[in-house]
Amino acid sequence: MDQNKIAEPAAAKSGGQGTQLQGDGGSSQLRHSSQHFRCQPQRQDFGCAAVDRFDHDQFRSLAAEAELRFPQETNGRFLQMREPETNVVPDPGIADVFRFMNAQEMMCVVPITGGGDRLGTVVLTRLSGVFDDEDLILAEYGSTIVGMEILRERAEEIALEARSRAVVAVAIGSLSFSELEAVEHIFEELEGKEGLLVASKIADRVGITRSVIVNALRKLESAGVIETRSLGMKGTYIRILNHQLLEELGKMKK
Repeated sequence: MDQNKIAEPAAAKSGGQGTQLQGDGGSSQLRHSSQHFRCQPQRQDFGCAAVDRFDHDQFRSLAAEAELRFPQETNGRFLQMREPETNVVPDPGIADVFRFMNAQEMMCVVPITGGGDRLGTVVLTRLSGVFDDEDLILAEYGSTIVGMEILRERAEEIALEARSRAVVAVAIGSLSFSELEAVEHIFEELEGKEGLLVASKIADRVGITRSVIVNALRKLESAGVIETRSLGMKGTYIRILNHQLLEELGKMKK
């Protein structure tokens, strides 16, 4: 299992009965005496927030300097928790990442689940005092909101991938046999997602006309699959915009 990645902290605003935590994955109202983390296995964390402004600035400073992750062992222990656990000793891995939090005395862990899958973990720590039933209810509510947001993002990613594949399929389907052959040689020549192509050299080597290569590139560019720019005698700069293109071409060769 990959480590839990911790992204830039979410904004924290103290006021009233608690601390308002706002992040990309939704927000939750938690008591003013808790530090808050939301983390996903193998994916970017939605955010973290501290009650104390100095501690919160520390979060931001660390996130700006490097990509933060909980240790793999800590992530593994969190993932083994199938039910909420309250008022337990904070996992040592938290202080390994956030050394300024080594004085925290109490931890609450709430799994984030959705669609039958474990999506992540909500972790609360407290400097002193215990978590009561109200804290747990708020934490579980927050984990539910975050879980819904994660599932929504997953659905959007799946839909985007499906649209990308459909666009590539239509673009490839519009090519003639000779144009498809030309496209295969073009991207073999690029050896990556962008590069410089000299159409006349490929035409001479493969035994096709230069116009076939030009027409193939125009069709792909019209479909929004690639971007081209003429550099005169130097050739044509090509950049792949849809990563599904190389995958589909690879499947056709098998």
